[in-house]
Amino acid sequence: MNLRKKNNSYNPKLEKLLEYIYVVIGSAFVAIGFNLFLLPNRVASGGVSGISTIFEATFGFEPAYVQWAFNIPLFIVGILLLGRQFGIKTLIGTIFVPFVVYLTRNWEPATLDPLLGSLFGGIAIGLGIGIVFRGKASTGGTDLAAQIIHKYSGLTLGTCVALIDGLIVLSAAIVFDIESGLYALIALYVTSKTIDIVQIGWGRSKMAMIITSKQQEIQDAILHEIDRGVTRLTAHGGFTNNERPILMCVVDQTEFTKLKQLVRSIDPHAFVTVTDASEVLGEGFNRV
Repeated sequence: MNLRKKNNSYNPKLEKLLEYIYVVIGSAFVAIGFNLFLLPNRVASGGVSGISTIFEATFGFEPAYVQWAFNIPLFIVGILLLGRQFGIKTLIGTIFVPFVVYLTRNWEPATLDPLLGSLFGGIAIGLGIGIVFRGKASTGGTDLAAQIIHKYSGLTLGTCVALIDGLIVLSAAIVFDIESGLYALIALYVTSKTIDIVQIGWGRSKMAMIITSKQQEIQDAILHEIDRGVTRLTAHGGFTNNERPILMCVVDQTEFTKLKQLVRSIDPHAFVTVTDASEVLGEGFNRV
């Protein structure tokens, strides 16, 4: 959905409303995925939801209450220590996830197979968190704890998240069994990959760097036959120290084969390097 239309009209109120809708919908996905897939199979895949799974199995505590008991104090501490950067949207996610967990607590599990629960639970959680991220918010919980540790320990944020989730998964392996810990790792991996897909999309573009003696012919072919832009970079050969321009262009994956054929037909001796471009913004690649 592109809020900036062709006439460049832009409605900030509509964008803000959509962000709140993203947070609510994403939080609902997280909660429902937890109740349908993770909790019934005792898959504690990190986060406050993982803690609530362990507490429910060990002490019989209602997961929604455990999540509120962790989320709300962490949110308050986060504001005190990190500032008011989280805002009302993160507060909504912090409260709404346990609320939907409580509302759907009596729903029948979608599966009692731990592997299926890990896979589809990871997809549901990742989908929900990815949608919440699109709303420029988070669901709070251990993400806030990781940010606090990051600020005062000097560790990278990624390391802090990994440490917290790792401790939760290790606790699950101790409380339940080793297999439960392994299933939790599967769910964590699927969640992270699903978040990437929601944030970036399924499509993958290719960025090609072309070194050729026929720069103008290849440049014209890309411009007119593939209808993609080309950037000419200045470089120097490491052996000869002579100046040699490099053509750089980004194409959709579906256009990549045509690009290779064009380059080969014009200059069979061209040197081409290709990398994945997971996210491309700009004319011809405007995706939201």
